Amino acid sequence: MVCAIIGIAGAIIPALPGPPLSFAGLLLLLLCDGNDIDTATIIATGIAAAAITLLDYVAPVWMTKKGGGSTYGMWGAGIGMFAGLFMGPWGIIAGPFIGALIGELLAKTPTEKALRTAFISFAAFMLTTGAKIIYCAILLGIIAINAWTIVWK
Repeated sequence: MVCAIIGIAGAIIPALPGPPLSFAGLLLLLLCDGNDIDTATIIATGIAAAAITLLDYVAPVWMTKKGGGSTYGMWGAGIGMFAGLFMGPWGIIAGPFIGALIGELLAKTPTEKALRTAFISFAAFMLTTGAKIIYCAILLGIIAINAWTIVWK
């Protein structure tokens, strides 16, 4: 249960790997006698954790490129995401946006297009954060229900 709760925090704080932590909590629950977790649930949630974690690192850069951003914007989004880790909550949120914007401006992209690209990068970050929160909340629910039934059997 603790891993799942920390996983929820990790869904918001990029320094903590939220989905893998929540999945680890599910795996730890398998060690308890009387759990009702089947193999299909383990496989599906494991694949989802891997996919969401991969998308979390790739989506802002990929969407920046698909949104018409230059290579500078892609690099800027990636660097901004990484740099934001060291700047607290606001850095985490603003890092991909600021990085993509600076990258596009360095590439001499017109300001309007640079801002649009930065917003696309920010939207990708918010989408992946939302996906992580939903995944971790679902796993917290699965773990809580199973832990409850184990305790009260």
